[in-house]
Amino acid sequence: MSVPKLVTRLLWVAVCFLAFVGLAAVTRRSLVLLWPATFAGNFAPAAALDAGFARHAALTFVHILPGGLFLSLALLQFVPGFRQKHLQVHRWMGRALVVCGLIVGISALIMSYTMNIGGPNETAATTLFAIVFLICLLKAYRHIRRKEVARHREWMIRAYGAALGVATTRPIVGAFFAFRRLSPHEFFGIAFWLGFTITFLAAEAWVEYTRVRSSGQQPATGNVPFEPNGIR
Repeated sequence: MSVPKLVTRLLWVAVCFLAFVGLAAVTRRSLVLLWPATFAGNFAPAAALDAGFARHAALTFVHILPGGLFLSLALLQFVPGFRQKHLQVHRWMGRALVVCGLIVGISALIMSYTMNIGGPNETAATTLFAIVFLICLLKAYRHIRRKEVARHREWMIRAYGAALGVATTRPIVGAFFAFRRLSPHEFFGIAFWLGFTITFLAAEAWVEYTRVRSSGQQPATGNVPFEPNGIR
């Protein structure tokens, strides 16, 4: 039984929106680091955040530039027509994604302890999900090396779900700023826990949903193709 097209389209809209949010955050952070006088925020809490990133500009760039590539290239990898028409490019992009993902995950672990804003609560969230992201990425790579395409698909969806968590935190942080009930030190940890948990659980739910829907057509493991109508 195939996944309804409406469900797939709604998922694509949500995923593309979060990827856009993540890329917008990368763009803004890069501009602020390169030209602070022009692009730095005037709102006091935002200005304080910008100053914190500026103190660790090199580490920030090491993290956000591969992160932007990962968000955009991984999204393209899920497009069925691209995989089918450009299989060799798909494979080489996959190798590049592994390298970018390793850089993102390792730099995230370093940032968790050197430049966190929300204290131990934020450090716990970012450390946990950086490790989860790296595990998912490495398991996806291991399965594709063994030609286990279905398992590779599942672990890449989980890895991408973990990566999108940083985009999900943005509107949550924005909501906290709007209400001004808590300081960034107080709410950043909460925002990261919520953002990463929501997207990772959504990715896991999609894996389980599509596994059940396709169980009558193909096994959950083995050499099976991606479905032609979405992130399958």
